[in-house]
Amino acid sequence: MIVNLSEQHSLVSNWVSELRDINVQNDRLRFRRNLERIGEVAAYEMSKELAWKEVETQTPLGIHNSKVLETQPVLATILRAGLPLHNGMLNYFDKADNAFVSAYRKHHRDGSFEISLDYMSCPSLEGRTVIISDPMLATGSSIVKTIAVMQAEYKPANIHVVCAIASSIGIEFIHRECGEQVKIWCGDIDDELTAKGYIVPGLGDAGDLAFGTKMQS
Repeated sequence: MIVNLSEQHSLVSNWVSELRDINVQNDRLRFRRNLERIGEVAAYEMSKELAWKEVETQTPLGIHNSKVLETQPVLATILRAGLPLHNGMLNYFDKADNAFVSAYRKHHRDGSFEISLDYMSCPSLEGRTVIISDPMLATGSSIVKTIAVMQAEYKPANIHVVCAIASSIGIEFIHRECGEQVKIWCGDIDDELTAKGYIVPGLGDAGDLAFGTKMQS
């Protein structure tokens, strides 16, 4: 299942527009904050679907029956570009456990690439809800590899994916490889990928725009 948050929130559409705009992208603080905001909205919308329980809350004047999350999700992110989006979700799921994944494109001289997953630092995921954030869902290969490792080794109950911009091709690849039960929440959806696997019109390299350019390995 896929949720396009721009279809529900004009603010999300506005933030995505700023993320794309080359006249705004030179403001790294604003770029990171817009990613963070999308993460906050995604967390809020996702919370409507999570299980809750009723607890008694002692106030200065009496007892109130309150609804709280039954269990905390695990927030996972793909380093480094996913950090602002992850932080936005952590602003709302502020008691959540966290996981960090080093998954990146390892490029070859012929222009092809493979996904290298160097490490995954995480708490126990068994039977838990895991939310993976990565700002650009292009080919979907990084997410698919991350989910495959999680499902094989850590046995989460269910998985959500959050991104700022997704490609239709990447969405289809995730659902084909991982099943329709993986729910994808995105700020917007683009239909085209370049031959090198970059989203068009997209926004460029989210990691570089958020944190500065990196040396190519």
